[in-house]
Amino acid sequence: MDYAIIEPHIPRLRRYARALTGDRTRADDLVQDTLERAMRKLALWRRGSDLRAWLFTLMHNVYINQRRAERPTLPWDDALCDTPQGDRQEGLLIARDLLAAIDGLPSEFREVVLLVGLEEFSYAETARVLGIPQGTVMSRLARGRERLRRLLDGEPERRIRRVK
Repeated sequence: MDYAIIEPHIPRLRRYARALTGDRTRADDLVQDTLERAMRKLALWRRGSDLRAWLFTLMHNVYINQRRAERPTLPWDDALCDTPQGDRQEGLLIARDLLAAIDGLPSEFREVVLLVGLEEFSYAETARVLGIPQGTVMSRLARGRERLRRLLDGEPERRIRRVK
């Protein structure tokens, strides 16, 4: 097998893993586990299909398996905690708030927001990666973006009462 075809996708896998886990060490472990699984199962990948989507699907499945034991939190990155200089301060504060808001999203919204917004996956690709219908992707993205907007605007979370 020619494992070199996987290599160009590693930076995007690392970025998505970092966004999912919020921790460099856990992200590196997730990427390592994903690459290990990809190399073992590369024969199952259909030539001509989207390798990037296949790798992200593997990562998603590995992440879900790892997450079942505990829900990860987003520790503050050392770079965000450095004393900012000049114009960087406002940008770092915005980034900090955005990371906290993304971490505050339920996982089903966070995954869709990250795949579409950060990784620039199409709705169809996101649906394949997560194993959900495309309409669900669009719905979760809209609700996830709305929750992010409310969190960033400091609005209280609205609770919907269920009527039985």
